[in-house]
Amino acid sequence: MLSKLRTLCLKGIDGREVSAEVYIAAGLPAYTVVGLPDAAVKEAKDRVVAAVRNSGFDFPSKRITVNLAPAEIKKAGTHFDLPIALGVIAAAGKLGKQPPKRLEDTFFIGELALDGSLRPVAGVLPMLLAVKSQGRTAVVPLGNSAEAAVSGVGCLAAGSLKDVAGWITGTAELKPCEAAPAQKTGPAQLPDFSEVKGQAFAKRALEIAAAGFHNIILVGPPGAGKSMLARRFGALLPPMTVDESLETTKLYSVSGLGTAGRLVAERPFREPHHTISDAALIGGGSSPRPGEVSLAHNGVLFLDEFPEFSRPAIEALREPLEAWKVTVSRVKESVAYPARFLMVAAMNPCPCGYLGHPTRQCACTPLQVHKYRAKVSGPILDRIDLHVQLSAVKYADWEALPKGETTSAIAARVLKAIEIQRGRFKGGARANAFMAGAELRRHCALPEGASTVLETAMNKLGFSARSLDKILKISRTIADLEGAAAIKREHVIEAVQYRLLDKAAELSAGF
Repeated sequence: MLSKLRTLCLKGIDGREVSAEVYIAAGLPAYTVVGLPDAAVKEAKDRVVAAVRNSGFDFPSKRITVNLAPAEIKKAGTHFDLPIALGVIAAAGKLGKQPPKRLEDTFFIGELALDGSLRPVAGVLPMLLAVKSQGRTAVVPLGNSAEAAVSGVGCLAAGSLKDVAGWITGTAELKPCEAAPAQKTGPAQLPDFSEVKGQAFAKRALEIAAAGFHNIILVGPPGAGKSMLARRFGALLPPMTVDESLETTKLYSVSGLGTAGRLVAERPFREPHHTISDAALIGGGSSPRPGEVSLAHNGVLFLDEFPEFSRPAIEALREPLEAWKVTVSRVKESVAYPARFLMVAAMNPCPCGYLGHPTRQCACTPLQVHKYRAKVSGPILDRIDLHVQLSAVKYADWEALPKGETTSAIAARVLKAIEIQRGRFKGGARANAFMAGAELRRHCALPEGASTVLETAMNKLGFSARSLDKILKISRTIADLEGAAAIKREHVIEAVQYRLLDKAAELSAGF
């Protein structure tokens, strides 16, 4: 006898509909799964056999063939357990002679325990969003109830295989999935920019970075405040839009990082250790999963001690910084993950950290300094919009009471600049950093006298064509912060100051 059920799988962060077909034929007992299954799907046999029997059903001692179609898509994960088990029960005639309508019109997702209970699985939200327009019902494990409710699909939560079988035949009821209760939180006491002593130039650069979503690198001696500034930077970014929140939540769902059934409401701040592998940073693995750059999507990726990351990990950032996505290619499949993050990198000017320090002598040789700087290649620096040098904090600045601008004051200016960009890029780039081609020419026209500034920068400082584009984008952001309709010459001059690490010649103590 043949049975057919609906289920879903993941292709990157997007769901795909899958048909689970089970055919039971006479012959020696055998169990075969076809349709490009991975190891987890093949191992489902033992879980399914035990779960079916412990749920009060007889497992047929015949030749069983399971087909997961379409066959060209790789099937990975344990969420196929439930549809396969139901398919076996239905094909064996345990759900009636004619397949119930509920069996054919419902999507089934869930991992089975040996006792027949259902366990939660990763990726439920993006799978359900893929079939939201169909208006069908889905059955998910109780542990995924809150996440499924967020999708807007009519979902039912089940605790066991027996409960699902009873619902199909009409002898039992399943409860609708319910959204997680709203979190009650008091006013958060977050670190404030006013607590960082001195470093006015760096604070200005971070404000520009937040306003235009520009990548930034902070260079300075130990204790200058690089990490303090970076960890306060996320508070300058505007609240997430609904679309951004949904995109980020899908990535966290696929990664198995629980969000307690709620949409990710705050912009991610990812701070991986410098010992991370390139696969963990970018994404990949035998069964591809999003890396840190994708988990930072629509948020901040902070890479402290940047040159201490492995060379492959640093160089792997080239494509995400340029294309804002990661493509993981394997022999049998290729998946893409979004990676529209704002990178904040921090590094010392030399291995000991005191090159150019006003009071402490550097202990590094010229060769050591050269090797250290060479870890961050020119193509990577070229893709970072803002290069900022921090100096050692003076005692007078350290002793003074906090008197700098608060985070809320800076964030208010940033939000106004972002609103200007949202009005400018309707249906196009989301921020100045993402402008390209026609948009760059249309919105970044040079004022009189600015061409001479850029020509001098290119000839004397060795700027590349990409660097000049970055300068134009930064100039546009500076103009937006001032509320100026057009870029002015002084905006271009200020933007050039944030590209000094592009200098072709070896830099002296100032790096």
